[in-house]
Amino acid sequence: MLIQAQKPQRDWKPIIKQFEAVVGTNGVVRRKEELLTYECDGLASYRQRPALVVLPRTTEQVAEVVKICDQNQIPWVARGAGTGLSGGALPVADGVLVVTALMKRILEIDLDNQRIVVQPGVINNWVTQAVSGAGFYYAPDPSSQIVCSIGGNVAENSGGVHCLKYGVTTNHVMGLKLVLPDGSIVDVGGPVPEMPGYDLTGLFVGSEGTLGIATEITLRILKTPESICVVLGDFTSIEAAGAAVADIIAAGIIPAGMEMMDNLSINAVEDVVATGCYPRDAGAILLVELDGLEVEVKTNKQRVAELCQKNGARNITTANDLDTRLKLWKGRKAAFAAAGKMSPDYFVQDGVIPRTQLAGVLKEIEVLSQKYGYRIANVFHAGDGNLHPLILYDNSVPGALHQVEELGGEILKLCVKAGGSISGEHGIGSDKKAFMPDMFSETDLETMRWINEVFNPKGLANPGKVFPTPRTCGEAANRQTGEQFNDLERF
Repeated sequence: MLIQAQKPQRDWKPIIKQFEAVVGTNGVVRRKEELLTYECDGLASYRQRPALVVLPRTTEQVAEVVKICDQNQIPWVARGAGTGLSGGALPVADGVLVVTALMKRILEIDLDNQRIVVQPGVINNWVTQAVSGAGFYYAPDPSSQIVCSIGGNVAENSGGVHCLKYGVTTNHVMGLKLVLPDGSIVDVGGPVPEMPGYDLTGLFVGSEGTLGIATEITLRILKTPESICVVLGDFTSIEAAGAAVADIIAAGIIPAGMEMMDNLSINAVEDVVATGCYPRDAGAILLVELDGLEVEVKTNKQRVAELCQKNGARNITTANDLDTRLKLWKGRKAAFAAAGKMSPDYFVQDGVIPRTQLAGVLKEIEVLSQKYGYRIANVFHAGDGNLHPLILYDNSVPGALHQVEELGGEILKLCVKAGGSISGEHGIGSDKKAFMPDMFSETDLETMRWINEVFNPKGLANPGKVFPTPRTCGEAANRQTGEQFNDLERF
């Protein structure tokens, strides 16, 4: 019988002292009960307790922390607010979690050149708040924008309801100060658009912490539009709402955002936030936000209303004033949270399909729902075909999570088959890496690995994420963690 040699336990005492010399005693979290806070991100189905958590405040501290990890061959994972939904910030066994939550300074505001420089721990919504008084705003707005941090947005290339017209995070990042996996500090991009040379900024945005940590981020801010209007249409079926989406885009109208919710989601948000705006008997609602010059918005508002009515909209509500617009958006922004009212647990996916395939793919999702026996609430960025099916289940039922993961995988494969993608804005992380071969060839994946090895030759930066491994994501991520770590309480 072959007896495998057991990996020797790491002596954390001297390493903890090194970290404390950099970030102070309060900057290192090591007690078991405190580490529980960090054992998962927004994808709570997967859990792994880190060995240590380190909380730097400056670029130099991040660099020294990473150097210590590099010198001691310690795997590490960067984490911001922990709102990610793909397990991208899931810790690794016997590893360090580098948390940027204390790096929350706005370093520079340059209104003349429409840019702002922030640390990664700055909350998404703070950026708009910092410049709104001068008539500017930051466009990427994930539903979690009141809690998610810019560093995480950069790592996952997050989107939001306004990504249809204004693009996702990568379209608004001008430059980055980075700490690479060996602890070196580099600057990529710059204060002006379209810097010459390789687009290293574009390469880093969306790399999910596998190439380094962004410690200063230069963002593009936009002037607040002259006029904004929200149009809400309710339909008897989701297919009719999907047809309205196709007609609006075909008419040459590019809304700032265009969102759809099905009946299950409508009733969930009305139960929780009680907007009073979403008819409970509607098969689907369509939210369309228009912005620009006043005359343009006025014309497009009328045209959108006509196209919705042409496709069977029962009622049309429009809002130009801020308070009413926020009220119309309130339910959509609360959709994920409201899902907790419907079920003890839910599993959210994030696939993309061509807009023209919307009706057909939603029918197939319903077929899968019936096949597996789990209800699915659909909330999505209808304008760019980014689906967010929420699979409702009870994790206390043995085997339920495994079935739900399998169902989620079938939905992702369906998206790829329809000509789409396995992720629009949530990233790959631990959750979707097993499905990368369904979208990319081995040559494609090998090319990505080459890039990763250039920046991350020792494989210490967020190991086990993005790229597929022989083991499934769920098997690797759902291991019990209690016996795997030294009792750090005694140090």
